[in-house]
Amino acid sequence: MRPGDCHNIEDFRRLARKRLPWPVFDYIDGAADDELTKARNTSAFDDVDLVPDILAGVGTIDTSCTIMGRRSALPLMLSPTALQRAFHRDGERAVARAADRFGVWFGISSLATHSIEEIAALTAGPKLFQLYVHKDKGLNAAMIERCQQSGFDALALTVDTIVSGKRERCLRSGFTTPPRFSASSLWSFATRPRWTAGYVFGPKFRLPNLDGHVVEGTGKPVSIQDYFNTMLDTGMDWDTAARIRQDWGGTFCLKGIMSAGDARRAVEIGADAIMVSNHGGRQLDGSRAPFDQLREIVDAVGGEIEIICDGGVRRGTHVLKSLCGGATAASGGRLYLYALAAAGQEGVERALAILQDEIERGMRLMGVTRIDQLTADRLRWR
Repeated sequence: MRPGDCHNIEDFRRLARKRLPWPVFDYIDGAADDELTKARNTSAFDDVDLVPDILAGVGTIDTSCTIMGRRSALPLMLSPTALQRAFHRDGERAVARAADRFGVWFGISSLATHSIEEIAALTAGPKLFQLYVHKDKGLNAAMIERCQQSGFDALALTVDTIVSGKRERCLRSGFTTPPRFSASSLWSFATRPRWTAGYVFGPKFRLPNLDGHVVEGTGKPVSIQDYFNTMLDTGMDWDTAARIRQDWGGTFCLKGIMSAGDARRAVEIGADAIMVSNHGGRQLDGSRAPFDQLREIVDAVGGEIEIICDGGVRRGTHVLKSLCGGATAASGGRLYLYALAAAGQEGVERALAILQDEIERGMRLMGVTRIDQLTADRLRWR
């Protein structure tokens, strides 16, 4: 299978599985415990139906919208994800260029494999920085200042990783950052020569946003679970969030909101947006899916704060259902990570083209010409 043979996100998942060593694929694909929440994140969309109108004159449609003050060509964001050079040698650079070409938001993680400054220089498009609050307050301050100086449009404080979820696939494979070869996975690395050559002979794997503060993950292999459990601030609370919002001074988002009460608190501290998210099912298994929880949160704070439905998106119709459910936009990580792993920038661009086509076709078949016409009366819950 080649990238051109991929016609949906699941096709890219299958191609990524063929091209990645199994510990690396399992890091992308895996989630916490029994992975029930990860599966529900996507299957939740199956519990509602879209109601189309006909004879609506849909020769010209507009898929654009405004998200956190920036115009986006699609109501879709590429969520920030860590360690992207582990999946393809170009990592975040490939994603940034693809997002720029399609005019959509993308984000980079505190644990990105290219620096804040390097990514900012690649695009004038809308970009988000995902902040993990470390115990090292100097590191937190340094990352915020670097984002301010580099012109990032928004800061997303991740609030659902006080400790790591139990990611059993990673425990079995021994996946670390940087990735390391082990006896159990050696054959898998050896039979993926394209990935292995890019990793071994490409630029040294590092996490440059941690420079000067953290050795783990840059030169010393460490599991993501151990990193989260030892390096992140378990004392983070609402006062911390309010203080970071003040220190940042710009558009501020909370990523990982799942209850109506927390959504209300986000409004009270002056957040501009929330990402309704369970971290791709990688934290608390058995928790609700973002789309399942969307109605409750929209009822509580809709119209007071932007609401981004994050996770499980695999189809353009999932985006349309999110908007009909009251979300400002939808977002996801695996939807482009599979494509990145399969074919770098070319893969991400093809994945975005597929989703763009599905959104446009879905809007025409629903009889709508603008995003604001995707309203609650066009959904039916089973």
